[in-house]
Amino acid sequence: MHGVKRLFAWMIPRFDSARFRVSLVSLRKRDLSEETLDALGIDISYLERGKFDPRTLLALLKIIDAKQIDVLHLHGYGATTFGRLAAALRGIPVVLHEHANLSTTPWFQKVADWVLEPFTDIAIAVSKSTAEFVIGARLVRLERVKVVYLGAPLEEFGLVPSDSERAHARLALGIEPDDVVMGTVTRLHDSKGNEYLVEAARHVLDARPRARFFIFGEGPLLASLQDQAAALSLGGRFVFGGFVKDVRQALAAFDVSVFPSLWEGTPLTVFEAMAAGLPIVATDADGLMEVLTPDHDALIVPRRDAQALADRIIRLIDAPAERARLSAASRATSQAYDITTFVRKMETLYDILHRESKPRRRRVVGAVDLSFLTRKDTP
Repeated sequence: MHGVKRLFAWMIPRFDSARFRVSLVSLRKRDLSEETLDALGIDISYLERGKFDPRTLLALLKIIDAKQIDVLHLHGYGATTFGRLAAALRGIPVVLHEHANLSTTPWFQKVADWVLEPFTDIAIAVSKSTAEFVIGARLVRLERVKVVYLGAPLEEFGLVPSDSERAHARLALGIEPDDVVMGTVTRLHDSKGNEYLVEAARHVLDARPRARFFIFGEGPLLASLQDQAAALSLGGRFVFGGFVKDVRQALAAFDVSVFPSLWEGTPLTVFEAMAAGLPIVATDADGLMEVLTPDHDALIVPRRDAQALADRIIRLIDAPAERARLSAASRATSQAYDITTFVRKMETLYDILHRESKPRRRRVVGAVDLSFLTRKDTP
């Protein structure tokens, strides 16, 4: 699972079940990644509708009425379009949650966003650049947009793997004792810049033959990245591991975590890597720079610069003490990004919206103190 689906798997089980009944609605049909959500006992409804199917609205209204929904928390274009229409018809509050930081939207989405903006109580952005996208392209007024950082389950990813766990994780991947492993768990998508990591790997291996690289994840660029790796004769030193269910175990095998991103909201994987105490080499993509501090908990390089990426990786291969320093700083930084803290913030926000949205005619932002959303502690 990637992105928002992983977020659901972390978030929903952590809500206080004595106060909140959280259901998940997917506009599409189920796929294999839903197995994890099912195993967690999450209540999921699948509408199995296409992007522009008007029956989506009726199906959503039916679920809202049957489950007596009090608050809608919406992720994605389809959800924020049909969801705000349903919220307008039923008079219930809306949280629009944006994870992307693109520059624009299709014209028809702009029309929908302009029409539906009055029915948006609050918009949450995962980074400052994402907030700019929400205001500029998605047309939500400035005062309604709040930057709220996500996080990882610290009780899971913050556990320091034992020597035997680490040895098992490396053995499972065929890693030799003398190998120094650079890895990333990602989507094989344009925004992730993985082609620069493949290029950097050639430079690194020319200088340090015991280096190994692992990319875990799926996406439309797999074939082209594999072709690039083959053309550079990377062989078994560069492994495309595909989908990985146990991310924590994969991270336990890494010596360095690499983020060659070109643009980001703020990836969940960076919170996982920090919690796991991995030394990080990352680009200066906006969403990464908001949570990482250069030369403190990460080494930062310019985007689209494979040589710079290679140079920083070689620096860490040669300097175990530097890796240890970055590891400790990374783990310390992660303490500010616990997914449980985010869930407590959402609980407080849902309470406020349920109580204040209708009498204030959705003018909650500005009328009620929501400063807890942007703090790095639990409300």
